[in-house]
Amino acid sequence: MESLIPPVCDPSELAAVDRSTSAGRYDGALRHIIHAFKYEGRRSLSSKLGKVLREAGVDMLSDAHCVVPVPLHPWRRLTRGFNQSADLASCLGPPIVHALWRTRATAPQTGLTAAGRRRNVRGAFKVSPLLLSRTRKAMLEGRAIVLVDDVRTTGATLDACAQALKEAGVREVRALTLALAE
Repeated sequence: MESLIPPVCDPSELAAVDRSTSAGRYDGALRHIIHAFKYEGRRSLSSKLGKVLREAGVDMLSDAHCVVPVPLHPWRRLTRGFNQSADLASCLGPPIVHALWRTRATAPQTGLTAAGRRRNVRGAFKVSPLLLSRTRKAMLEGRAIVLVDDVRTTGATLDACAQALKEAGVREVRALTLALAE
């Protein structure tokens, strides 16, 4: 896939994210493959996409304590049948910690302006009420973690998640996505 040129994203665009990398640009073949994976339920693509993500994020993952997938709202998770970010995270190597909880259903980010995206996800994430305090202490507090999602557009979702993780005591949040939409 010619679009898999690892762009490094400027961390200054995201207040709570310390570093950010994407495996490629959200166009061409990569865009079609992500759509098949995410919207057509082609979960068989997760291992191949996970490998692409792992290779692009080797530096991000090398000393990370765990990976945290961006959560879906329970209703969206139920209707889609899976969380694409969790499927990708399972292919990366470090332990997965489902540390975040989406507190409310948000409108799809597609079609929203950058400001609208930030408003849409503001306060939409918190530390999961299902996360045991000993897991929180062992896996998050004072640690470097990798936040995993499929596509970064403005970074509003990643930044909102990173803010919740920092409030939970995470030292460093690194964002790793399959694609960067520009």
